Amino acid sequence: MSETESPPRRRKARPPKRERRIPAAGPAPTEALLHEAALNHLARFAATEAGLVRVLQRRVARWAQRAEREGQAADVLAPLVAAGRAAAEVVAKRMVGAGAVDDAAFAAARTRRLSRAGRSRRAIAAHLQTKGVRSPVAQETLEAAETDEVAAALTALRRRRAGPFDPNPPEDPDARRTARLKAMGALARAGFPRDVAEAALDVAPEEAEARLIAVRRG
Repeated sequence: MSETESPPRRRKARPPKRERRIPAAGPAPTEALLHEAALNHLARFAATEAGLVRVLQRRVARWAQRAEREGQAADVLAPLVAAGRAAAEVVAKRMVGAGAVDDAAFAAARTRRLSRAGRSRRAIAAHLQTKGVRSPVAQETLEAAETDEVAAALTALRRRRAGPFDPNPPEDPDARRTARLKAMGALARAGFPRDVAEAALDVAPEEAEARLIAVRRG
């Protein structure tokens, strides 16, 4: 090697990959432990009674999987899992009794939020169902909610930059008709009725923006 040549660089050895540690199963999920888990969950998220039951029962299922991997016998786990699942329902009912879980309040708040986000009443009803809100409660909430369905459709159009929010509306009549039909189809797939979709598409651009601003302020 000449004096001007630099010695070859040595590659640093990569540290060995750490194996992913599987958490220990820990104690069986008793009612007391699930009550604590419920409080922690509700401190971060709103939930329905059915939704909270699902959260707690998934916790029981994860514990059972870890316990099984540790070698605990299935005949030993089965009664503990059954007791945990039953305790999850007891804890959820206790949260309802304490006022920490209120399906009607959850449905009302979620309805307002989703309507402002551009969701149709039909889509909101489907969402509430997935969250465990019973059909009578969901229906009563949607009937009582003072949501502006046309404003929700306008929000959906604004997101798609369609209808009154099209920055470059076509001048050709056939192209305009095609664009309108495309927007109508998108609104229909989102659950908006035809009359609501047509009303939203007929709103003038200036009025559409002002209407959305009024809804956000309200």
